Amino acid sequence: MPVMTEPKLISGNANLSLAKSIARRMSMHRGMSVNLVDARIERFNDAEIFVEVFENVRGEDMYIIQPTSNPANDNLMELLIMCDALRRSSADRITAVIPYFGYARQDRRAKARTPITAKLVANMIAEAGVDRVLTLDLHAAQIQGFFDIPVDNLYASPVFALDIEHNFKGQMDDIMVVSPDVGGVARARELAKRINAPLAIVDKRREKAGEIAEMIVIGSVAGKKCIIVDDICDTAGTLCKAAEVLMENGATEVHSYITHGVLSGPAVERVTKSVMKSLVITDSIEATEAVKACPNIRIVPTAPIFAQAILNIWNGTSVSSLFETDTLVPIYEGMYQRP
Repeated sequence: MPVMTEPKLISGNANLSLAKSIARRMSMHRGMSVNLVDARIERFNDAEIFVEVFENVRGEDMYIIQPTSNPANDNLMELLIMCDALRRSSADRITAVIPYFGYARQDRRAKARTPITAKLVANMIAEAGVDRVLTLDLHAAQIQGFFDIPVDNLYASPVFALDIEHNFKGQMDDIMVVSPDVGGVARARELAKRINAPLAIVDKRREKAGEIAEMIVIGSVAGKKCIIVDDICDTAGTLCKAAEVLMENGATEVHSYITHGVLSGPAVERVTKSVMKSLVITDSIEATEAVKACPNIRIVPTAPIFAQAILNIWNGTSVSSLFETDTLVPIYEGMYQRP
């Protein structure tokens, strides 16, 4: 079926720089200017959110770019209110592009009398009028099933694989991929398979929340350049401790590849002082000035993969093709050259 309208992008305040990068990338692909829809997203004096869209969106294919990162409540409400504004303005289809899906860490009832916030947020997004969700590295894959609308969950691992092959050229035989806990083994194994590297696990045991009692390395890391893989780095306590344990067990270097750099509280200071040579994160969450200034934190762009995913959704073509590392080489246009 022929596509009658152009994709239109609109952004909240959560990560405006990423939204602009996606628009620039789509402009390159389309050979025509793709700009963000002109809108006003402000606060009343009591911090209520006000949204006004200045362009006609009737019958349009709309893409709202808005991670629900810190401040999570404000950014989530911005997303819901923007969706309501577009739905009441007769937009034909609304896709929520959520590079970082907040409230995902409570995805099951681990204890009695606790919420499942991931399901609650999924319900809110669907009820607001979103037709489809595009996101990156959900904390748990089953969250896709919390939605009664289509969800496209992109993966950072093919981008990370390209980055590792580029930055560790000639050293790939020394690489060891490490999961920082048992729960992240599937994610680490996925990256290890892509770069043909062995896998180790750091098993952590907590006495109580926020405190790590003991860490044990499962697998031999002696003489290896260890790459810790995870989806979220919040306060970086576990990450920095895992790096120390790996070095104590004979690792020559420790690097970390984390999709979402939440990096709250003392995280940046901990990373700066840690034994890690580098922490690589994506720009799914807008980096603070402290993060940008940190000498051992490096940011990998996600605009190329999001721009291509949006165009594939608009065209009605496969999004799963972006799960393959080879597909991303031309998308990242010379940033990475495979050996």
